Amino acid sequence: MKVQELKHAGLRKWVEEAAALMSPDSVEVCEGGQAEYDRMIQITLDQGLATKLDEKKRPGSVLYRSDPSDVARVENRTYIASESESNAGPTNNWIDPAELKKTMTELYRGSMKGRVMYVIPFSMGPVGSDIAKIGVEITDSAYVVANMHIMTRVGTRVLDVLGSDGFYVPCFHSVGKPLAAGEKDNGKWPCAPMEHKYISHFPETREIWSYGSGYGGNALLGKKCLALRIASVLARDEGWLAEHMLILKITNPQGEAKYITGAFPSACGKTNLAMLIPTLPGWKVETVGDDIAWMKFGADGRLYAINPEAGFFGVAPGTNDESNRNAMVSASKNTIFTNCGLTEDGDIWWEGIGYGAPGSEIIDWKGNKRPSPQKDKSPKGEEIAHPNARFTAPAKQCPCIAAEWEDPKGVPISAFLFGGRRPKTIPLVNQSKGWIHGVFMGSIVGSEVTAAVISDQVGQVRRDPFAMLPFCGYHMGDYFKHWIGLGKKAEAEGKADKLPKIFFVNWFRKNAGDRFIWPGYGENSRVLAWIFDRCDGRGKAVETPIGFLPTPDAIERPAGVSEEDMKEITGVDIEGWKKEIADVRKNHYPKFGDKLPKELYDELDAIESRFNV
Repeated sequence: MKVQELKHAGLRKWVEEAAALMSPDSVEVCEGGQAEYDRMIQITLDQGLATKLDEKKRPGSVLYRSDPSDVARVENRTYIASESESNAGPTNNWIDPAELKKTMTELYRGSMKGRVMYVIPFSMGPVGSDIAKIGVEITDSAYVVANMHIMTRVGTRVLDVLGSDGFYVPCFHSVGKPLAAGEKDNGKWPCAPMEHKYISHFPETREIWSYGSGYGGNALLGKKCLALRIASVLARDEGWLAEHMLILKITNPQGEAKYITGAFPSACGKTNLAMLIPTLPGWKVETVGDDIAWMKFGADGRLYAINPEAGFFGVAPGTNDESNRNAMVSASKNTIFTNCGLTEDGDIWWEGIGYGAPGSEIIDWKGNKRPSPQKDKSPKGEEIAHPNARFTAPAKQCPCIAAEWEDPKGVPISAFLFGGRRPKTIPLVNQSKGWIHGVFMGSIVGSEVTAAVISDQVGQVRRDPFAMLPFCGYHMGDYFKHWIGLGKKAEAEGKADKLPKIFFVNWFRKNAGDRFIWPGYGENSRVLAWIFDRCDGRGKAVETPIGFLPTPDAIERPAGVSEEDMKEITGVDIEGWKKEIADVRKNHYPKFGDKLPKELYDELDAIESRFNV
């Protein structure tokens, strides 16, 4: 499709101006479809950037190796360029938007010489859904086009919904590596030096400008950039929620179904929970989304959620048949792998995959030949796969994908889960006393630092409120206020009973011997069953200073968990909670200054008073 054929005059003008600035050899508007995806993959194969995997072992799949400087999100080069620095808040990097646009415009000038400019119209969410949003990404990377085909809905049907004057989020992207006449990439991953990488968001004008990186969330601008950073601002302004949450469908033995979302910081088992295989007889868990939830209120007062993505962009290392069988099946074909190992028989391999690599040699993520590991581990710093190696797989390939996952109306949410990796203090599960108490619980989410991470911070809690710390597009104090305001609005309209119940879960409690008390994985279905019942006011519970906790016999014990264990992980650690409250009051809440809602300090005071009575 040619630029001149675009019916949206504003979009056509934007693309023409971008082409004039970036000087590509040609411009191509993506129309979507399998043939276009296959062509993008073939382009990268011809450029030596991709390796086709064995068709019998991994049909329709390819492996990429990125530059060692371009392997993950670059948070220190990610900016929220709001017009006022105070609107970005203390948890975001800020640059004056006029200054930043001036700098980046000069970087973009001529940045696509020798390359094709691809224009990607994409829908976040089912095309035409009232909850969905449209973005258009300009990029000079066929790798990005292919990934966007999997992660979003791409093509002319999106343009049809956009029409001649619809709203879209403009997304600039360039790898920042122009080619001289006759020059080729010759198998070298194109990107710019770290000091020239910028992942920039302009909240007021709803724009995303990315330069210098070709990897993941830096380049697939529908992912964190639009789906969270810009969408969180849209949600605040329009009265809905854009959250870093999985979406589950849970069905009990009687055939009743509920939908639950969950927010967890990294390394807390979010993807594993999203694709959980329950051990509890008669229960069924299905996936609606594994990473992001957009939620709007329906006429009935309930929150309805869609998964704005169409694929999984999962961390490969540690994923195996035991930890996440459904993810392994999802990535068994038609998948893009990045920075994994390549085995002698043409398959991928990573640490924690569950088996040693076949053959005598393996090619690591840097392209070097190494002896094949006999086990599924490698010494730290000598990994075959990069620790942030990824797979991009179509969600429709997931064996536990829910039938409703693409319902344009969304699914009605009954519960929010928050969680963190906490070896002490935080119980296995507790339910909030109400909406504001639930917001308080979400605002103090965090994980405890272990000796394996940073030795001088062992025992300290690294807070990640709502698991949104790197992804909120504005001041997090205002973000908390938005959540509180939605609850107050529902109460004023007499619909507070329609709001989801709020829970906090912690699979990571340890005993005195530093061993996990709760086995996790599929056994977490036992906790989900209690949460399911609590949504209807059922399920044994006792009211405590921190909320409603299950009685020790309310959750059916899995093998290896004793009655005493259950008492420990469903009890209230009074001294531990006093320290928790003190840490929040001294080290966490002051970060947000006078924008921290008074209601949260009141909640902190109330919990403290309940312990001191």
